[in-house]
Amino acid sequence: MATPKNTICLWFDKDAEAAARFYAEVFPDSHVSAVHRAPGDYPSGKAGDVLTVQFTVLGIPCLGLNGGPVFTHNESFSFQIATDDQAETDRYWNAIVGNGGQESQCGWCKDKWGISWQITPRALTDAMAAGGAEAKRAFAAMMTMKKIDIATIEAARRG
Repeated sequence: MATPKNTICLWFDKDAEAAARFYAEVFPDSHVSAVHRAPGDYPSGKAGDVLTVQFTVLGIPCLGLNGGPVFTHNESFSFQIATDDQAETDRYWNAIVGNGGQESQCGWCKDKWGISWQITPRALTDAMAAGGAEAKRAFAAMMTMKKIDIATIEAARRG
């Protein structure tokens, strides 16, 4: 398999393989394609340790790099996952938060490795795209939420 032209590289302390396997279990069109071990010692590991992991998340090519504790994740990078209904929203949210992650506001959460996720129902995106009073009401409703509740967004949109 050819290396994609553009790949998202995510720096992990040491758990790139565990994270990649978790993402592959949770999201469709996701898989781990290769695990590469270090051919020699390096600053945060030894020869034979998992160095990089090639994987996809919902069809997006990624590379997990076990680079040590030097850098940590923050909200300046996130995966935004568009969901079609409340069941899908709940499934992804609960998988991430329930596996050692944490809730945040407005549909954002973090997994246990510190990667931020926006679990964003299409109903919210559609409400915001409508503009005007509909968008304003949907936005105000969203601002009170952690996980997005589609019924509440739709009710706010209708006024």
